[in-house]
Amino acid sequence: MQIYLVGGAVRDELLGYPYHERDWVVVGATPGQMLELGYQQVGKDFPVFLHPKTKEEHALARTERKNGQGYTGFSVYAAPDVTLEQDLQRRDLTINAIAKDSDGNYIDPYHGRSDIEQKILRHVSDAFAEDPLRVLRVARFYARYAHLGFTVASETLALMRQLSASGELNSLSPERVWVETAKALGSQSPAAYFQLLYDCGALHALMPELAALWGVPQPEKWHPEIDTGIHTMLVLEQAAALSERLDIRFAALVHDLGKGVTKAELLPSHHGHEHTGLPLIQQLCQRLRVPNDCRDLALLVCEYHQLVHRAKELKASTVLKFFNAIDFWRKPQRLADILLCCTADLRGRTGFEQADYPQADYLQQLAGAVQQVSARQIMAQGISGPAIAPALQQARLQQLKTAISKLKIK
Repeated sequence: MQIYLVGGAVRDELLGYPYHERDWVVVGATPGQMLELGYQQVGKDFPVFLHPKTKEEHALARTERKNGQGYTGFSVYAAPDVTLEQDLQRRDLTINAIAKDSDGNYIDPYHGRSDIEQKILRHVSDAFAEDPLRVLRVARFYARYAHLGFTVASETLALMRQLSASGELNSLSPERVWVETAKALGSQSPAAYFQLLYDCGALHALMPELAALWGVPQPEKWHPEIDTGIHTMLVLEQAAALSERLDIRFAALVHDLGKGVTKAELLPSHHGHEHTGLPLIQQLCQRLRVPNDCRDLALLVCEYHQLVHRAKELKASTVLKFFNAIDFWRKPQRLADILLCCTADLRGRTGFEQADYPQADYLQQLAGAVQQVSARQIMAQGISGPAIAPALQQARLQQLKTAISKLKIK
């Protein structure tokens, strides 16, 4: 029995990139032998065991053969006669098909170290085209390493296009698509994930609402980049620079979905896209099982980003309605989250990357002023019962009027 370190830990060690988990492959062993040594079996489809002390995953070397549709349509063979090279051959990318033995020697039959040096994401074998999930995995690794200068090999991109055109992407479960997408959104270059999926045709199958944005023009005066798809990627890049939070990045990604359904005769104008985008976000989130916090912020950013951009033109009554609509009184952090996304929206335009966004400070000042009004103050005036709520609203409105007047004088 021989045990090798494999996968991401080896890859990231060679890259000098941080990693937090280690995976191991065991060659020449049976499930019974693993259990006798104190390992705990956790795998159902194939034998995976937890080390009795470290609890790290140890999988028996295995091969896979396509026998059905989708990423689950494989038969697995795990036995003592499966070699390390055979196990590595079933992996998706050469950079993930490197092993390391207990003496620190690398076993690299598919030249993954060379591809790391050349910064290339390349498939191990033509079996790559049998698993539609690999399209998403390549895109996710691209998002993870794009900032290091990695590119996708042309022959791998060709197989991704082949998979995207085959219809097999439809076999992916919504939960799995979201898992890969969420990981990509958390990476250093999340826009690279969506751009690559668009380039290989996968985005049309998995997220047609988003794919529809490429090629849709916007007014050049406000959007020098013109193309809505390009703008969306720039906004996502800016959001990633401003925050690591998944909900912030997702909201930035989908804030302009309404522009994908603007009637051709109205282009390049997109009047009302903040409203036409709402059902598209709902549809996308429901299909991919997007978490509620991501969905809720995305809907608010979509509906109100245009209003926020016009913050200094708004009447006090409109500002109050906005604060009420986003439930600012119970969830004040929502305002900061929306403003962060709107800042990314402004900066996600060619030439505006370093632009200030005074609307954010303006609305935060108004929020600070109106928060000084409390129900306790209203009650101290002898107002009680059902009359408290309208009196509180009126007091908040007056406070906003006063604050707006003072800010305009400045």
